[in-house]
Amino acid sequence: MKVDTLLGLQWGDEGKGKVVDVLTPSYDIVARFQGGPNAGHTLEFGGQKYVLRSIPSGIFQGGKINIIGNGVVLDPALFKEEVEALEASGHPLTDRLYLSRKAHLILPTHRLLDQAYEGKKGDGKIGTTGKGIGPAYTDKISRNGLRIGDLEHNFEVKYKKAIANHEELLQQMNFKYDLAPLEKAWWDGIAKIKQFKRIDSEHFINKSLKDGKNILAEGAQGTMLDIDFGSYPFVTSSNTVCAGACTGLGVAPSAIGEAYGIFKAYCTRVGSGPFPTELADEIGQEMRDRGSEYGSVTGRPRRCGWIDLVALRYAIMLDGVTQLIMMKSDVLDTFDTIRAAVAYEIDGQETADFPFEIGDTVRPVYVELPGWKTDMTKMQSEDEFPEEFNAYLSFLEENLGVNIKIVSVGPDREQTIVRYTE
Repeated sequence: MKVDTLLGLQWGDEGKGKVVDVLTPSYDIVARFQGGPNAGHTLEFGGQKYVLRSIPSGIFQGGKINIIGNGVVLDPALFKEEVEALEASGHPLTDRLYLSRKAHLILPTHRLLDQAYEGKKGDGKIGTTGKGIGPAYTDKISRNGLRIGDLEHNFEVKYKKAIANHEELLQQMNFKYDLAPLEKAWWDGIAKIKQFKRIDSEHFINKSLKDGKNILAEGAQGTMLDIDFGSYPFVTSSNTVCAGACTGLGVAPSAIGEAYGIFKAYCTRVGSGPFPTELADEIGQEMRDRGSEYGSVTGRPRRCGWIDLVALRYAIMLDGVTQLIMMKSDVLDTFDTIRAAVAYEIDGQETADFPFEIGDTVRPVYVELPGWKTDMTKMQSEDEFPEEFNAYLSFLEENLGVNIKIVSVGPDREQTIVRYTE
């Protein structure tokens, strides 16, 4: 058996949560392999809306095991909130959610450091959510991190040492803070973590593969936010590409099977950073309003623009995408004309390759296609697609070199159309 991966191909917020929920019936195990509680995966079904931050999106399908892998950084306080909200809505978790012992913990002082560092950047702010993800990964790389498995090994001594180091840094930056309420919520979260099964996830996953189990690896954020290949420095702190599933779960590259790549029919971005196709006009606002483009965790309005095929081809290459999934097709239902960036013009030269850095001189080169001007939200099969929408799909497939297997025409899990075009 293989580990199939599900990856965002843009700057995050592509709709991964809904797709994981739709695909989960075909899998025995769903595992998150990177990121932290800055990732908000939104799911809607049965008239209810749920936002997951750290818990895998397969949690709503009964009888499936969900794993928070070693590549994730976990905030105990926010984890407790998330667990209790799901349990209150009738979704018990303790028998179906396992935690990797090697997953690192976000300490209360990591959140304070995140705020302090971001404040010092001034105009160069990254647009971090302030949840401590970056400082937690920094400690991981510098070999100063605290892991879930440390709960079983002299934990309080390690915790106090880490907190003391952080407080020294905060004092050096003259950052004012009140640690007490953060610590109380954090320790309450630790008590909640202790109620869950803690596993050596790399052994568990590889044994499950040998036993013939189907596994889906769920990524957070998007490829263009990858720490190595994204629009650096406006990126997240982990590897969001397919290769991150190997290090974030402990599986060999040869164990990777299908790579599902998810993208929106247009493009969005949260926070700072380059965005060549951004629309700071009424069209961008219409996309934002029709697509409810506001952060599921932060509530921040997302920047909106036309689809960027230069960045999308780059992401498909990096991830080895085998199947494409297009989300929020219905958001473009009202537009007379649809535009797609097929190349960049940089200093008068046209290129189809994603550059080392996107500066102010980058200009998208657009192709225009007719809009379909049809409400697609009630459609249940591709036979109902308007001719103009089918032309848009064909145009994308020709330019991207991969077939679009699934099309989403609304937020509910039922508004998902599987295509069989080869």
